[in-house]
Amino acid sequence: MANSKRTLFLKRRLRVRNKLRKINTGKPRLSVHRSAKNISVQVIDDIQGITLASASTLEKDLGFVGKNNVDASAKVGSVIAERAKKAGVEEVLFDRGGRLFHGKVKALADAAREGGLKF
Repeated sequence: MANSKRTLFLKRRLRVRNKLRKINTGKPRLSVHRSAKNISVQVIDDIQGITLASASTLEKDLGFVGKNNVDASAKVGSVIAERAKKAGVEEVLFDRGGRLFHGKVKALADAAREGGLKF
């Protein structure tokens, strides 16, 4: 029986997250969630179970409400880098969440790297 897209996505997400758990050395995780209309990202400390910083296209001050394109992703990436540095985070593990490292996810990662985050 053929696997559905959703099943393959869930398997890929678990595979990525399990690899991150194996190599985790106490660094926070930069988790990306992309929907059809928005993109959001969080810096999560898995040891304490808290979110240190977050950014999303749902924030009105970014000016990209309801848009999910490469420009919006790049803006969210630069904002999360700024907020993470303000929270005292320099290095993170990038959790793409089952999405391919391509297009919007890559634009977000590149902007976060340019903003000063290391991963």
